[in-house]
Amino acid sequence: MSTLRATKAPNLLNAPQEYEARYYDQTHRELRTYFNTLDNATSALFGIRGGDYLDFSYGSFYDTTNQTAASTTAAYAITLDTTAASNGVSIASSSQLTFAEAGLYNVQFSIQFTNSGASVNATSVWFRKNGTNIANSNSEFSIPAKHGATDGRLIAAINFFVEVAADDYLELMWATEDTGISITYLAAQSSPTRPATPSVILTVNRVSEVLTPVYV
Repeated sequence: MSTLRATKAPNLLNAPQEYEARYYDQTHRELRTYFNTLDNATSALFGIRGGDYLDFSYGSFYDTTNQTAASTTAAYAITLDTTAASNGVSIASSSQLTFAEAGLYNVQFSIQFTNSGASVNATSVWFRKNGTNIANSNSEFSIPAKHGATDGRLIAAINFFVEVAADDYLELMWATEDTGISITYLAAQSSPTRPATPSVILTVNRVSEVLTPVYV
């Protein structure tokens, strides 16, 4: 990644009591160098490639396994087994999205739900922070019933803003009213050739410093 030249205010000499051209020439040179450095830095930062110099926390994760619910009265943490890219955000204990830096984050997910049953059934997805449910973070999805030999399928997707402190962790939770509903990984397919479908895709990026949270 490109870097900007660090700026440091010049250490100017105290002005002599009498006029000295040498002093003023030296002062002007140091100030000119300093302001030129500032101009170059701001021009680069606000130019077309200004984003090259920014270093925000982010993460991109997905899962390549099938996830099932053994009970309709229990909540389950959604797991992620692969890190595609990360900077300051990581996965701990298979499901804990852990943040190295405090801030307001945008978390987005898509989940491939499959229903092997003959009825449409509801499934809930919500967030927990440090083991506690986040208020007003749940979404309800109706998963289509199996039709013929084909299981019903639905992609559940949403994005959510959440405030975290350093070392906080988030978990994506789910529960379903029928154990025939699962979170499913689909292998690559042909005719036409197309890539595999992760059971879960989750991305996160830091959008600002800590603010008054909306949902916490």
